[in-house]
Amino acid sequence: MNTFKFLAIALFTVCTMQSINAQTKTEEDDGLSLNNSTINNQFEYVLKKSGNFKGVNGQMYEAVKRSMITTLQTHTNDTLRTIRKDLADTQAIVTTQSKEINDLKTNLTNTQTNLDKTTNEKNNMALFGLQMSKSSYNMLMWSIIGVLLALLILFIYRFKNSHIVTKEAKAALEEIEEEFEEHRKVALEREQKVRRQLQDELNKQKSNS
Repeated sequence: MNTFKFLAIALFTVCTMQSINAQTKTEEDDGLSLNNSTINNQFEYVLKKSGNFKGVNGQMYEAVKRSMITTLQTHTNDTLRTIRKDLADTQAIVTTQSKEINDLKTNLTNTQTNLDKTTNEKNNMALFGLQMSKSSYNMLMWSIIGVLLALLILFIYRFKNSHIVTKEAKAALEEIEEEFEEHRKVALEREQKVRRQLQDELNKQKSNS
């Protein structure tokens, strides 16, 4: 009798274990688990494991084990902490990237400003503190060079003319000096002749006396 009872209990235990294993395997195949699944599947698991009971007023209620609720609460809090941490990390990354983007925008603006300034300086020239385009600058420079060249040609022309005039004046002066020297010689000779004649007259008068 005791052997029969033992065999019956053993058979019941084996059947119960197989039923539990089969149910657990089915739940795992369905993706439902209280430890290794998403929060949604964990809620589904708890709802599926909840049992019905009839209250004193005859109304039906759903009964859920406290251990399941506690485990689900822990898992939910863990998930929320993970989500908050991920959000904080994401916010930090977004803040860092936003700062980097702003720095890049600032650098790009400065680079564009410097490029515009360099381009403007390349296309324009400063003269006496005034900015002008390269074409205007080149035209002004060539105009100044042309005026200076014209003045140089005029100076050379006038210098040559002045040199010719000076040479002619020098030749005329030399000619005048020669004429003056000739005139002086003639006048000297006349003076000497007059003196001789005067001396001869004086000598004659002295002799007659």
